[in-house]
Amino acid sequence: MKKLLIIGGGILQLAVIKKAKEMGVFTVVADGDPNAKGLVLADKPYVVNILDKEAVLIIAQTEKIDGVIHSCSEVAMHTMGFINDMMELSGIGLETAIRATNKEEMRQAFRVANAPSPVSVGAASKEEALIKIKEFNGDIIVKPSRNSGSRGITYLHENPIERDIIAVFNRAIENSYDASVVIEEYIEGPEFSVEIIIWNNEEHVLAVTDKITSGSPYFVELGHSQPSQYSIEELKFIKDAAISGCKALQLDWCAAHAEIKLRNNKAYIVEIGARLGGDFISSELVHLSTGIDMVAAAINLALGVEPDLTPKHAPQGAAIRYFTPKQGKISKLCINEKIKCNPNVYQLMLYKCVGDILPEIKSSLDRSGHIITTGENAQEAILNAELVLNKIEFEMEIV
Repeated sequence: MKKLLIIGGGILQLAVIKKAKEMGVFTVVADGDPNAKGLVLADKPYVVNILDKEAVLIIAQTEKIDGVIHSCSEVAMHTMGFINDMMELSGIGLETAIRATNKEEMRQAFRVANAPSPVSVGAASKEEALIKIKEFNGDIIVKPSRNSGSRGITYLHENPIERDIIAVFNRAIENSYDASVVIEEYIEGPEFSVEIIIWNNEEHVLAVTDKITSGSPYFVELGHSQPSQYSIEELKFIKDAAISGCKALQLDWCAAHAEIKLRNNKAYIVEIGARLGGDFISSELVHLSTGIDMVAAAINLALGVEPDLTPKHAPQGAAIRYFTPKQGKISKLCINEKIKCNPNVYQLMLYKCVGDILPEIKSSLDRSGHIITTGENAQEAILNAELVLNKIEFEMEIV
């Protein structure tokens, strides 16, 4: 029996744990939260700080693992890369993990390889940010140099005042795992993600995802759908940009989640994660829309096994929409019972309950739940999701 170390046992890692067990793989799960749901599912759970590379390496060596995976998150990619290096396992090493998580180093790799991405600079202090922002003509985005899930990202209009620059710099640096932020030009246009499996230096694009966000100033992702409804020509621009970015980062034997924006028929790489995409895109939408099990493929890559990218069912539409009720305290929560009997509802999950206080939506952590639906095509899946959104009622108290 193969042994797989899964770093992280949160809600986004559950699909990986379940799939590995289904594949007959022995699961070793590490998480710093003793209440993480994935620890209960694990064949061998460990409560450990997953940022502590040496501590997690000891677990990996003790268990004599055959592979390690960190999915849907940036938090412990360095730990995974370090273990791959030290144990000579399949997948990306620490150097590549750093390049694929630090947005400043990522942009530098894109520039060297001529991969299309927004103009950007790094800043490690508010004084440096105040100077460098003056180099930009137009609107900008300020973000942590290392994090995910829209944490710490803020949009600023052209020629912002000093007070606003300092406020967004502080927000970004507080959310960064590295002591710096990235300032980049704002690309106006639709946003996509590209889900990719890479092995033997060959990129296999499984799906292009259409995305909707909350817009400025925080750009929190509120929904995704597959397959993309854009034209063949536009999709070529998007896929080509994503592949060029993967090559620039020298990714191999891993999954990749590329975030792309399109402006005037030119694609720009926002960032690329050398991992499965979060928000249930890679874990649920891809297999629903394409019939290809991307999670199983990523597990096989981690174990050094060639992935099976054969579709197991005909293509269809798939969509996810997030619940984002107004701010306040939940006094009542009503779910229409007919929703549970709807054959197009694949998954319904609420993260909050009566008595919880809901904040302003500033990152993905502030969302209240999600619905995943299917349909004959993307349009139908989206319609099914939005119909369900309207049937779940949050009654709020002002606090």
